Amino acid sequence: MIYLDNSATTKPYKEVLDTFVTVSEKYFANPSSLHSKGGEAEKLLGQARKSIAQLLEVAPSEVVFTSGGTEGNNIAIKGIAFQHQNRGKHLITSSVEHASSHESFQYLESQGFEITYLPVDHDGLISSEDLKRSIRPDTILVSLIHVNNETGTIQPIQEIGKILKEHPKIFFHVDNVQGVGKVDLPLKECGIDLCTISAHKIHGLKGNGILFVKNGVSISSLFTGGEQELKKRAGTENVAGIVAMAKALRLILQENKEKKENLLEIKQFLIEELRSIDGIEINTPIKCSAPHIINFSVKGIKPEVLIHSLDKRDVYVSTRSACSSKQGGASRILLEMGLGENRASTAIRLSTSYGNTLKEAELTLKVLKEELINIKKVMR
Repeated sequence: MIYLDNSATTKPYKEVLDTFVTVSEKYFANPSSLHSKGGEAEKLLGQARKSIAQLLEVAPSEVVFTSGGTEGNNIAIKGIAFQHQNRGKHLITSSVEHASSHESFQYLESQGFEITYLPVDHDGLISSEDLKRSIRPDTILVSLIHVNNETGTIQPIQEIGKILKEHPKIFFHVDNVQGVGKVDLPLKECGIDLCTISAHKIHGLKGNGILFVKNGVSISSLFTGGEQELKKRAGTENVAGIVAMAKALRLILQENKEKKENLLEIKQFLIEELRSIDGIEINTPIKCSAPHIINFSVKGIKPEVLIHSLDKRDVYVSTRSACSSKQGGASRILLEMGLGENRASTAIRLSTSYGNTLKEAELTLKVLKEELINIKKVMR
């Protein structure tokens, strides 16, 4: 099996699974319970929070546990909007956000908020000048994705953070679900107020995530019914999943230090080989993209046909964000990049992680070329 759909989800580390099982067996009590077993679970939860805070170089009181990226983005965007709407109802984002952010902003528009959707260039990058021009006295939030989940484009978060430091009343939220462990992002240095992370993108388990909320930043809670997670997210914490997520974060950050060059080597090889195949166009920008995502279009071939052909050969890839993969039609992200309907409706995404090898990349290209020939024969 060659698994190249790591941006949809990653295979959990064995150590993560072992941790989850151990904690589930020994620390199953509710951490809000008053008895000693509840106290043990609460202590373990606190240790996980402290460990994650150290890894992210933030304070433990700035770590809020969620169910993943979608919930984290919803809490950050809607939480800021509703909490601070008395100061203003203008929000700024980009036109190429993940669906969980994009649809949150669309919802807020229906609630009377005004949204500026910054356009992007052919590389999928926003313009800092566009951002500056969009800022108004009633702007309360700027929310941007760090690494685009379809193309791998890296937005200039540090540059945006410097601009927003001149506007201290505007909150800065970053969706860092695809970047953690692959593209460094110093939260404090970049002036970020809220940041979303998801466990299952870093070889943790589905159903767990982190929302960094800078001390002093107040948000309206979307969930009520308890005082868990610093009163920002009611609900019994998934202690086993959280402890496992802390381990996953530590392991992937270590791999990032040791194996990032391997990812770059695989990416460069794949792009060079894909460029040599007739009818393929690369959609991922070369200079400003993450080391693990490659998006390309195959002229005249439906992506689902190619995906199923590769699937039969034990090679697993995708079309776009897993949250949108079953929707037909063209990619919203590629259309916003101005790549046209044809490229946007025939796109394939390869996404690697540290377990992938150059040999796997070579085999993938071999299988891809063979299947393209087979598909074209059938189409004649």
